[in-house]
Amino acid sequence: MIDIILSGANGRMGQVLQTMISQQSEMQIVAGIDRDVFEADFPTYQTITACQINADVVIDFSHYSAVPAVLDYCADRKLPVVIATTGLTNDIQEQMKSAATQTAVFFSANMSLGINLLAKAIREITPVLEEEFNIEIVEKHHNQKKDAPSGTALLLADAVNDAVQTEKTYVYGRHGNDLENPLSELGIHAVRGGTIPGEHTVIYAGPDEVIELNHLALSRNIFASGAVKAAKYISKKTIGLYDMEKLIDES
Repeated sequence: MIDIILSGANGRMGQVLQTMISQQSEMQIVAGIDRDVFEADFPTYQTITACQINADVVIDFSHYSAVPAVLDYCADRKLPVVIATTGLTNDIQEQMKSAATQTAVFFSANMSLGINLLAKAIREITPVLEEEFNIEIVEKHHNQKKDAPSGTALLLADAVNDAVQTEKTYVYGRHGNDLENPLSELGIHAVRGGTIPGEHTVIYAGPDEVIELNHLALSRNIFASGAVKAAKYISKKTIGLYDMEKLIDES
């Protein structure tokens, strides 16, 4: 049995994870962390430092401001952790690398298997199109999402830059009356509205032809499913920084 501490347990994704983990025969939540008090079938705490319950792995789907305390907690206890929270600052990303010298840390800007396969596809096709095609990314999310652009849009943009010979400059939205839109720029555009779970489109626009790679999330279940897979995977590791690409390659 894999015992899980769920950080952000009462949030949108936390509630989805509660349901999904309850359906897993080999996993259980032994404690929940959330800044808002809530009732559950397991002990709950408002801060992770207040939790003294033994576990095999932490899944964090909270807010970026809560992640440093989670990383410190897991590093101190040599406890594997899945960081599924987005909008992380550079300082927090550096802290993740430091924590990974003490325990196993799994991080992906998007827990969807499909998104991470899309990133692999981007690395394959981008070198062929780099010289003639503009590359733009459009992402859409619900109107409650706090960060823009999404971590997934940046993950996909980074996949482009991993594959090009000349690194592209990110442009966040476009406005003005005298734009040149050179091939050296990669535009990232954010749309917020309604209850859109998440949609990402990578556009390759060249002379007389356009290629679009699109991923549409129909529910939050895909992110919860990825986090569950990540927890099973990382619970067997002791140290190091892991991501969805490593999970895919080892599956």
